[in-house]
Amino acid sequence: MAKILITEDEDSLRIFVARALRLDGHETVEAPDGAAGLDALTDGGFDLLLSDIRMPVMDGIELAHKAAAAHPALKILLMTGYADQRERADDLASKIIDVVSKPFSLPDIRRAVAQALAA
Repeated sequence: MAKILITEDEDSLRIFVARALRLDGHETVEAPDGAAGLDALTDGGFDLLLSDIRMPVMDGIELAHKAAAAHPALKILLMTGYADQRERADDLASKIIDVVSKPFSLPDIRRAVAQALAA
């Protein structure tokens, strides 16, 4: 299975997503913001970055740009509950797989992750 970095500032959602993906057999590492996520990426070996767009310290857009530059083979999937934030991700079209809209159900996020990993 895959090694997935989840960056999400909302603790309950981060824990929920991580638990669901571990049940699918994936290894997960969690970070509460983009800066912590970028630090975690230096350890390497990740197959997928699953990141919220709107976070403190460093948002998901900046994280995605830096992650793609440092790890070109890394697959990136973003999440957001804000339509305007989704539009901000347009300049990342060549670097990300998709943007998942919040709120999402457990089957939704599992399906999005499976499709991102298969891409």
